[in-house]
Amino acid sequence: MPARLTRFAAAIAALLLATTATAQVRTGADQLAADGAATLRGRKVGLITNHTGRTQDHRRLVDVLHQAEGVQLLALFSPEHGWDGVLDEKVSDTKDRTTGLPVYSLYGETRVPTAAMLQGLDTLVFDIQDIGCRFYTYVSTMRNALTAAAEHELRFVVLDRPNPIGGVRMEGPVLQPERADFVGAHRIPLRHGMTSGELARMIAGEDGIQVELQIVPCTGWQRADLYDRTGLPWINPSPNMRRLSQALTYPGIGLLEGTNLSVGRGTDTPFEILGAPWCDGQALAAKLRAAALPGVAFVPVRFTPTASKFRGEECGGVHVLVSDWRTFEPVRTGIHVAVALRALHREAWDTKKLDWLLKHEPTATAILAGTDADTIVAGWQRDLDLFRVRRKPFLLYE
Repeated sequence: MPARLTRFAAAIAALLLATTATAQVRTGADQLAADGAATLRGRKVGLITNHTGRTQDHRRLVDVLHQAEGVQLLALFSPEHGWDGVLDEKVSDTKDRTTGLPVYSLYGETRVPTAAMLQGLDTLVFDIQDIGCRFYTYVSTMRNALTAAAEHELRFVVLDRPNPIGGVRMEGPVLQPERADFVGAHRIPLRHGMTSGELARMIAGEDGIQVELQIVPCTGWQRADLYDRTGLPWINPSPNMRRLSQALTYPGIGLLEGTNLSVGRGTDTPFEILGAPWCDGQALAAKLRAAALPGVAFVPVRFTPTASKFRGEECGGVHVLVSDWRTFEPVRTGIHVAVALRALHREAWDTKKLDWLLKHEPTATAILAGTDADTIVAGWQRDLDLFRVRRKPFLLYE
C-alpha cells in the first residue's frame, strides 16, 4: 500500500477509535433495574421523570418500577416539555397510558410538588436526562422536588445519568444567590460540569436542606467523557435538543435567546444557527472567524424559521459548526457572538433581556460597552476557581 494511503488509513482508524465508547455506561436507572429495584422495596414511590427515563435496553423506568416486587409506584411527575417531552408550553396534568397512574405536571399550575400530590408517598425518585447547562430547567425541577421532600419528610433518590457535555470543563459566570430562579436553580456557572446526582448533593449540602438523599450512580462514566463515549442511545431531552452538537452549543447560543435573535427554533438545527431579518450573516461570520476560536467554524447562512421567533421571515445569520468537541468553548463563543452583534447591529439588536439567562449584570454591561470578549471571559476566572473548589466534595466520578 502506498505510504500516502497508509497514512490515510491510519488517520481513519484513529478517528474511529476516538469516537468509540470508552465503556458501556450503566445509568442509575440501569443499576436499579438490574437488582429489581431492591433499594425501593417496601417504599411508596412517586417518580419524577419523562420520556428520557429509560434503561439502556429501552424499558421505561415507570414500567420497571410498576412491575417491581415490593414497590408501590403511586404517582408520576413530569417536568418542562411534559411527560412525552414534546411540548414547548405550559403543561397540564395527565395520565400514563400504560399504567393508568396520574402524571402531575411540575410545569403547569405549580412547579413544586404539593401536599396533595405527595399524599401517601414516602419516597420520591428522580430520573431525567439533563444536558449540563444552568438554564436548562430539569435541575430546577429536581431542586423544587428536593425541598418538597425535605418539607414532607420523604426520602429522595436520584438515579444518576452522565453529563452529556462532559464533567471537566466549566464556563460562564457563577450565579449569585439573589439571582436564583427557575432558569437559575443554584450558584453554578452556565456550563457546570456536574451530573444531576452531584448537583443534588451540592444543593442539599450548601443550602442545608435536611433530606434523606440517596444517589444511585452511573458506572463506567469518566468526567472527561461526552455523551458520544458512553455507548448510550441519544433520546432528545426536549423538542429542540436533537443531537449532542446542539447540547454543546446550547450554553453559548441559548443564552442569547432573550434578545430579538432567532437561535434556530423552527429549523432543523436549533442552537446551531442564529440570526434575524436585520442580521448581516456574512459580516458576522467574518468577525467571528477573525477571533480564531477553538473547535468551531462559522458559515454565513440564510434561513426561514417555521415556528417561534421570526416565523416565516427570512433571516440572515451564521451556522455554528463545532469541529472539535473537546476544545470547543460554548460560552466563550456565545460572548464573542454577542460582542460582534453589538458592534455590527447596535441599533437593531434589542438587548433589554440580554441578562435574562446570563444572570450576570457585569457581563451584560461589558457586552453593551463593547468590551473585548476574551476580557469579559477572563473576568469570570476567580469565581470559576472558587466553584471548582466548592464542587469537589460533592463529586462522584473521577
